[in-house]
Amino acid sequence: MANTSDIRNGLCMNFKHDVYSVIEFLHVKPGKGPAFVRTKLKSLTNGKVISETFPAGHKIDVVRVERRKYQYLYKDDAGYNFMENETYEQISIPENLIDQPKLIKEGMEIEVLFHAAEERPLTIDLPQYAVYEITYTEPGVRGDTATNVTKPATIETGAEIKVPIFINEGDKIKVDTRSASYVERVK
Repeated sequence: MANTSDIRNGLCMNFKHDVYSVIEFLHVKPGKGPAFVRTKLKSLTNGKVISETFPAGHKIDVVRVERRKYQYLYKDDAGYNFMENETYEQISIPENLIDQPKLIKEGMEIEVLFHAAEERPLTIDLPQYAVYEITYTEPGVRGDTATNVTKPATIETGAEIKVPIFINEGDKIKVDTRSASYVERVK
């Protein structure tokens, strides 16, 4: 059993009958009163983010997790199907465990977070940045790049994101998969 001094970003713990991951934390030592730890926790089962404050020295139940690399194959009625690169074992993960399912493309390398004791998938992590091709967007107007004007564009996976006005159909763009936002055009 660990305590609040062991809290760090990415730590997984059992809390309120669920498995949570620490997104951010802050140790606070006020001038008056006892010290405490203020945290933001993300549920690995439903994706909800909560704020929680723990008194200093509070016991926490740490969950051991394993990260394994998988490759995305296809989607069917059971969910998204992935294959482990070393053993060729295939698993199916339901859509509710995936943060940005519209950004997954065939052959993409992802990391699956497993509960080590129960051998069950908790969530998947997409690579931070991925390159996609624009399949549809309205034509841009030449010379209209002085302002931060954006327009909707559909990428090869079917997801729609906002891109600058100078992006055209067939261009390849780099996308931040955490926020599904445009980063830059790729040559």
